[in-house]
Amino acid sequence: MNLLFIFLSAILVVWIVLSIDVWRGLGKLISIEEFQLTADRPLLSIIVPARNEEETISDSILSQLDQDYDRIEWILVNDRSTDSTQGKMEAMAKKDKRISVLQIDSLEEGWLGKNQALYKGYKRSKGSLILFTDADVLYKDPLTLSRAVSFLQSQKLDHLTLAPGIKSQTFWLKCFVAFFLFGFSFYKRPWKANDPSSKTGMGVGAFNLVTRSAYEEIGTHEKIKNMPDDDLQLGITMKKRGKSQAFLTALKSLEVEWYHSLKEAFKGLEKNTFAGLHYSILLVLFAMIGVFSSTVLPFLTVFSKDPSIVTVSLLIIFFIGITYVKVIKKMTNESPFLFLSLPVTALLFTYSIARATVLTFKRGGVEWRGTIYPLKVLKQKRK
Repeated sequence: MNLLFIFLSAILVVWIVLSIDVWRGLGKLISIEEFQLTADRPLLSIIVPARNEEETISDSILSQLDQDYDRIEWILVNDRSTDSTQGKMEAMAKKDKRISVLQIDSLEEGWLGKNQALYKGYKRSKGSLILFTDADVLYKDPLTLSRAVSFLQSQKLDHLTLAPGIKSQTFWLKCFVAFFLFGFSFYKRPWKANDPSSKTGMGVGAFNLVTRSAYEEIGTHEKIKNMPDDDLQLGITMKKRGKSQAFLTALKSLEVEWYHSLKEAFKGLEKNTFAGLHYSILLVLFAMIGVFSSTVLPFLTVFSKDPSIVTVSLLIIFFIGITYVKVIKKMTNESPFLFLSLPVTALLFTYSIARATVLTFKRGGVEWRGTIYPLKVLKQKRK
C-alpha cells in the first residue's frame, strides 16, 4: 500500500478527532456579554504594567475609567520606560485620585520585567480582587468589569480570564493571528479550564481577574517570576493548586491590537514561542513537522494523480476547514474566509517557530523589551 496514502490517512484520523474535540469544546464556551449583573462590589485593584507604552497607555486607562464599577483603585506600574510612558501615567493620576503610579528603576535578579512589575503592583494594592491587565487593552463595554466580578462571585471562582477581540490592520497579519488562534485552540484546549476535573489551566494577559486570597495561596508572581508566558502560567499555576477557574470570551467587550504588522508579530513571538515548547529542540522539530504535515501537505497532495490520495487529501482539507471556521467564529471577529490563506500562514507560523528558536540560541536567551534573559536560567525555572 502507498506509504503516502497511509500517512495521509493517519492525518485524517487526527483531524477527525480534533474537529470533534474543538466543536464540542468551543460549543460550551460562553461570552462575558451574556452574563447578568449582581449587586455586591468589593474593592477591585487593577494593576497595569507598562514599559514604553506611550502610544496606548492613555487610551487604555481612559477606557477603564468609563467602567460603571465604582470601587476601583488603579496601580500603574512604569517598568523602566525610556519614552513618555511615566509622564502619561502621572497625567492620568492627576485627573483621578484613584490612580497611583509606581516607578520601577531596576530589574531584580531572577525576575522578568513584566512579572516583577505585576508583583510590585500587587504589593501596593489593597483590593480583595485583583485584575492584571495590559497597557494596550481597550475596554469597549462599560459593564465589562461589573459583569466579570459578578460572574466570578456567582460561580465562586478564584480566577477568571477573558479572551479579547484582537484587532489587526493588514490582511496577512489578520491571517497570521487567525492561524495562531486556530492552532492555540486545539493545542491548549482553553475550554478545559472550565472543567474542574481537568488539569488544564488558562490565562490571558489582557484580563486575569483573581481573588487576593487565591493569588497569595499559589505564591503570587514569585512562583512564575522568570517565565515569559506569565499570563498563561498564572492560569496553569492556579489550576495546579486546585483553584477554581473559568475562561470566557469577550470579543465585543475588550479589544487589543497585538501587533501593527507581520514583522512585529514575528518579533513578539520571540518571547513566548520557544517557552511554549518548553525550550525543547525535539518539541520544536515535532511542532514544525506537525504543522507542515497536517496543514500544508494536504493542500499539495490534493493535486496528486492518485485518486485515493486526492480523496483523503480533500477529506483532510474539509475537516481542517470546519475546525478553522468554528475557531474563527468563536474566538475572533474576523472572516472565516481567511481559511483560504491557511497553507501560506501555516508556513509563516512554521518560520516563526524556527526564527524564535534560532534567535534564542544565538543570543543565549530571550530578548524582550531591551533585556536579555539567559536561556539557562529560563529552562531551570520551568522545571
